[in-house]
Amino acid sequence: MARNTLSRAMNDVGLAAWFGGTLANTVALNQAGHEAGHAKNTADVINAGWDRWTPLNAAAIGVHLAGSTGLLIGNMPRMRAQRGVATMAATKTSLMMAALGATAYSRMLGKKVSKIDDVPVDSAADPESSTSPDIAKAQRQLSMLQWAVPALTGAMLVVDAFAGEQQRASEVRRGFMERLGEKASTLRR
Repeated sequence: MARNTLSRAMNDVGLAAWFGGTLANTVALNQAGHEAGHAKNTADVINAGWDRWTPLNAAAIGVHLAGSTGLLIGNMPRMRAQRGVATMAATKTSLMMAALGATAYSRMLGKKVSKIDDVPVDSAADPESSTSPDIAKAQRQLSMLQWAVPALTGAMLVVDAFAGEQQRASEVRRGFMERLGEKASTLRR
């Protein structure tokens, strides 16, 4: 089996930045806006932070996608030969698609909130009573999505850890033997 060091590094570093940056901004930046001192400044401070993070997040996602694609291609023979590898890859791909969708929708909502000057808010995802209904709705949606992206990317990290365990020699041998047994029972029918 060939090494996939570059693809694995790109997969891991990109995913770590996507997960960690989003989680840090959700936990710290969104709450730090309270320090702005005035409800109308809170949104400006938080939006400026997220706007600065967006290009780096996009780059991290791109690096992750390139790395995970390289790993997928490199592991094609294992997916055919080792039981469980294709299921793991499908699970990670499903999580990745959900995380990409949640990230894109969050950005769309964030841009909507960011375009409005002097939006009175309590925090990034918590409108004040005087916040316009349209912006308040976007903020309530962002309130849910701000945790969905780290949850989905965190789940991808767990699947990656499981994928690494599947590459242990004992796991490869067992998965190969299970796949061989499945093929033999199919031939006997």
